[in-house]
Parts: sequence; C-alpha cells; structure tokens
Amino acid sequence: MKVLGIETSCDETGIAIYDTENGLLAHQLYSQVKLHADYGGVVPELASRDHVRKVLPLIKAALAEAELTQKDIDAIAYTCGPGLVGALLVGSCIGRSLAFAWDVPAIGVHHMEGHLLAPMLEVNQPEFPFVALLVSGGHTQLVDVKGIGEYELLGESVDDAAGEAFDKTAKLMGLDYPGGPRLAKLAEGGRSDMFKFPRPMTDRPGLDFSFSGLKTFTANTLAASPDDDQTRADIARAFEDAVVDTLAIKCKRALEQTGRKRLVVAGGVSANKHLRQQLEQLLSKLGGHVFYPRTEFCTDNGAMIALAGAFRLQAGQQTGLAIKTFPRWPLTELAPHAE
Repeated sequence: MKVLGIETSCDETGIAIYDTENGLLAHQLYSQVKLHADYGGVVPELASRDHVRKVLPLIKAALAEAELTQKDIDAIAYTCGPGLVGALLVGSCIGRSLAFAWDVPAIGVHHMEGHLLAPMLEVNQPEFPFVALLVSGGHTQLVDVKGIGEYELLGESVDDAAGEAFDKTAKLMGLDYPGGPRLAKLAEGGRSDMFKFPRPMTDRPGLDFSFSGLKTFTANTLAASPDDDQTRADIARAFEDAVVDTLAIKCKRALEQTGRKRLVVAGGVSANKHLRQQLEQLLSKLGGHVFYPRTEFCTDNGAMIALAGAFRLQAGQQTGLAIKTFPRWPLTELAPHAE
C-alpha cells in the first residue's frame, strides 16, 4: 500500500509517500521560518495561506521523486489535529478532496501519534511496549505506549512545553526566531558550572512538567549579570541543562513506574544533542534502549503522517467524507489499532 501523507498542522508543509512494503519513497518539506521570522513567532493566517500555496506543488514533487503518478497512490493520510485550525483545514480539505477525486480511502491522523511513531521509519525500530517522551514546541508529554492507539498519559506540562520555553527564553536573550535551536547553539560555548538553575517540579512526586518559571529565572539572571558574550553563553547553558535534567529525571521516573526498558523520544526538541546524550547515558545505566527518529523527522514532516496513516489504514480504519479538524485533541482519545 502506497500512502500519500500531508502535514500542515503549523508552520511546515510536509508531503511524503510511504510504501508498506518498501518503506519511504519520497519526502518533501517546506519550512515557513523566513515567513514568520519578522514577527518572532508563527502568524496563523500567514501559515494557512502559505500551506495553500505549497501543498499541491509539493505533492507533485513527491510523486516525481518517487517516480509515481496519482494512479499509483492507494490511500491518503492527512493531519487533522491537533494544531492551528486554519492550517489543519488546508491539509484536511486537500487530502480528503484528493482521496475523493482519486477514489482511494483517506485517514485523518493525530499529529502527535505521527511523532510517536516516527522512530519506526528507521531500521532500528522500537518494539511495543515502551514509554514515549513527546517533546516539542506545543507538547511535553510522557506516555505509556502498549500498542498503536493504546496510550496512557503519565504526565504533561502544566504550562509551557519544553520547546516553547526554549523559544521564549531565546527571545528574552535577543536571539532570532526560531530561538530554540539558536539557544542550543549558544549553549555549546557555555560553561556548565557558572550558573545553577532550578529543576522545576523534580522535588516532588509525579511526572508533570513546568517550564514557565525558568523563563522568569533566566530574565532575572540576565538582569543581574554582565552583558557579554561569554556570560550569555553560560546562561544559555544553564537554561538548557535545567530543561534537559528535568526531562531526564521525569523519564527515569516513568520508566521505573511502568517497568519499561525502552524509551522513545520524538518531537522537535528530540533533536537536541545534549538531551540525546543524557538520555542515552540514562538508558545505558538502566539496561534499556532509547530510540529517536533521524533529525529531519524530529520536526513536523509528512513521512510520519504517511506512516501513522498506513498503520491505521491497514487496520481497516478510514475517515468519511466529512472534513473535520481538531485543534485540541488528547492522544488518549484515539482508538486502538485493532479496533
């Protein structure tokens, strides 16, 4: 089964073709970073309009890359939530309409399920069950995964997601959008022993997260410190250390609570080098294994949507003609794969 995947949940237009027998055949991605840079963040209306311009040309490019025509496509998967409602509507309308025109089934995919399953695009795939850390600009969640659609939420952020905290803190430090990767780059030159930031909500039981207070702590530290390049790098390092340590501490708790030995880490922040190093060390000590998607599939992309859609379609699930989007959509509301 060859599945065309369409991702338009936020500020990246992703198109891919996944073959259940031969794997990923094509992958096209357009980022709107330059479009939103002047505003310091994503402007929903601009994002939606840009998806309208880019989806069809990228579908044509993906078909050409895979050396296929529309007649070779067996199904279409598209992101229908969560995300920006206008952006979701673009991908959902185009995906559902193409499926109708091409007389193939369609499936609306949960964006975070796409992230959760993205490591299965790799040769070294995780087996069920496992604990998943979904860590991005919009979500920070720990999920116990027994199988596709069998999800138990263990903990989540009560305020800012980790990626959101990275971006907002970077903005406080005067870094350009998108700030998260720039802050991580700045932190590479920082000294780890110059500032000590708190590890929020690690001094109490539970698996929830809170990162908004770190922004305030960073702002106060910046105001009380010399304004030179090395100090700024040291502060960036202290912030990154605090976020990474907090994520690692909660992952360790989740693994111990569930008895799992496998950890999946996905979402934009999963590309952070420091986070990967620390989690690899943690799982090595625990006698377990950690799995990631390759860097290009950490951020939003069509490949993960095509893959997640293929799993659902193989289980006999599909979406009707009504076009529905879900800007807010708890992962735990998804039906099990076998249902």
